[in-house]
Amino acid sequence: MIIVTGSVTARGDSFEALREASLAHVHRSRLEDGCVLHSVQVDCENPLRLFFYEQWRDMAALKVHFAQPGSHELMKAVREHAAASENITMFEATAIGA
Repeated sequence: MIIVTGSVTARGDSFEALREASLAHVHRSRLEDGCVLHSVQVDCENPLRLFFYEQWRDMAALKVHFAQPGSHELMKAVREHAAASENITMFEATAIGA
């Protein structure tokens, strides 16, 4: 399994637009083959920061995800509405319990 994390901080005047674009991306992504979990949350310490957490079956599925038009649409929204974005971090993991 591949775990992906990342975050983006909106400008004060564009949080809602970035939140909507992020939710649309999450909802599209959940329908993709190989998506185990895809979510976005508002940071409790910084209400302008959105945190993404994803789980993918394997790297092949994640590569297909990154190539989707919806992923490019999210990156366009980030460039348009973000004050800052954090690098995406990927981890390879194996579940150890139920």
